[in-house]
Amino acid sequence: MEVILLERIETLGQMGDVVNVKPGYARNYLLPQKKALRATEENRRQFEGQRGQLEATNLEQRDAAQDVGARLDGLAVVLIRQAGDAGQLYGSVNARDIAKEVTQAGFTIERRQIQLPQSIKALGLYSIRIALHPEFVVGVTVNVARSQDEAEIQAKTGKAVVNLELEQE
Repeated sequence: MEVILLERIETLGQMGDVVNVKPGYARNYLLPQKKALRATEENRRQFEGQRGQLEATNLEQRDAAQDVGARLDGLAVVLIRQAGDAGQLYGSVNARDIAKEVTQAGFTIERRQIQLPQSIKALGLYSIRIALHPEFVVGVTVNVARSQDEAEIQAKTGKAVVNLELEQE
């Protein structure tokens, strides 16, 4: 199915590009999220008429994202979780947990903005990407530890504290 992109999408293209995608992707994601229009002649004319307004709105949103991103870039959040001696978590850390911690640090972000390839299942430091805008991404460090003391040790050494007795000797 051919669609006209209304904003930049990393895997597809820039605003205004006419791309061919699978029908399910278009119906279930791009069209309901208002990220694209079906590529009919009427929609092409409508898009060309609104192109200037869409580009101006996109520019304003990108500038706002850059302002927030300048303060957010390099932020380190600590998540305290229970884990075994080998560093394996009892459960996992997902995008919702990270979004909640970043929000508590004073930044308003949504779970869908966090680019987490898979859930975090072990103690350690992780570099996570947050897409504040389709054209602007910042990095945040997530420190997963068993306690605040371990989090401080991990932040200093740059590696996970696997067994506390081994670290103290």
